[in-house]
Amino acid sequence: MKIIIHGGFFSESHTNSETKIAKQNALMEIARKGFKFLQNHSALETVVYTVSLLEDDELFNAGIGSQIQSDGKIRMSASLMDGTTQKMSGVINIEDVKNPIQVAEKLLDFEDKVLGGEGATNFARQNGFEEFSTEIPQRREEYLAKKESTGTGTVGCVALDAEGKLAVATSTGGKGFEIPGRISDSATVAGNYANQDCAVSCTGVGEDIVSGAVAAKIVTRLTDGFSIDKAFEKTFDELKPFDGFAGAIAIDKSGNVFHQDSHPMMVFASFDGKEFEIFD
Repeated sequence: MKIIIHGGFFSESHTNSETKIAKQNALMEIARKGFKFLQNHSALETVVYTVSLLEDDELFNAGIGSQIQSDGKIRMSASLMDGTTQKMSGVINIEDVKNPIQVAEKLLDFEDKVLGGEGATNFARQNGFEEFSTEIPQRREEYLAKKESTGTGTVGCVALDAEGKLAVATSTGGKGFEIPGRISDSATVAGNYANQDCAVSCTGVGEDIVSGAVAAKIVTRLTDGFSIDKAFEKTFDELKPFDGFAGAIAIDKSGNVFHQDSHPMMVFASFDGKEFEIFD
């Protein structure tokens, strides 16, 4: 059993040594809680639980602490994928819910598995998700000051459970000041993908991740016989012609944990019950 999580890139506003330490501590604690949960739950249940914890922490740009778009509203996206069934569900540009990843999880039971905008928000209300503002004062200050983010904040989790099953979940609060209606990578197979061989969650600039089809390429290459490091190497090499800004975390069916970024530095933590690896 193993787990790895990410919290975007260390390149948003208010980034200093104090924030860095806070993010390291938060990621270690959330990874520890996620691994403990994994002891008695499936990989799919675990990634939803763990990403919910990341959404609840205002240090990260997902759920509480999400970025504000150009029209003054917060719209979030999230998805999950079960490596065993290879079914994916997600929400795009959902508003006023505390945990978008939990709405995405609910959609796994429906025929229409990816909803966007008003439809996603209405679905949440109809299924017991109460109205909740995820705005924090820092984001409003940034918006009023027209202080643009680098758009590299997303959270994600990949887990391998006791039965050898893989799952992944990814959630984002957007890049900030985007045109309403902009689609991020987080609820697409470019940013969030899994099968029985590997599961991958991405963060970075959504447009670059979509252009590089990053998560789907890595997983497909493992399925086709690449080792996890070589699958990452080839996929990230293909980002170089357009200077793609991306980071990814992954676990394969053999329990190999891997992460890579094209620009410094993705914040992440992994835990196998004995040893932590944390971004430095």
